[in-house]
Amino acid sequence: FCFIDADKVNYKKYYELALEMMRPNGVIAIDNVLWKGKVCTDDHVDDETKAIKDINDFVFNDDRVEHVLLPFADGVTLA
Repeated sequence: FCFIDADKVNYKKYYELALEMMRPNGVIAIDNVLWKGKVCTDDHVDDETKAIKDINDFVFNDDRVEHVLLPFADGVTLA
């Protein structure tokens, strides 16, 4: 199990590192994937919002994992 909740601009790096170390059927949890709703609009272009949009798209398109976004609190993705 790996829980990612750190500097948002490096989420993708942390995800890749976690995936390399993960055992089969392990779980990676990525926190703050809804980012107070900022990821749902193009109104917010700050680096952190862009990084979270990028990791959301990346995990969604990553054939190496199954994933689900849990829409509670500020959002958590399990992969």
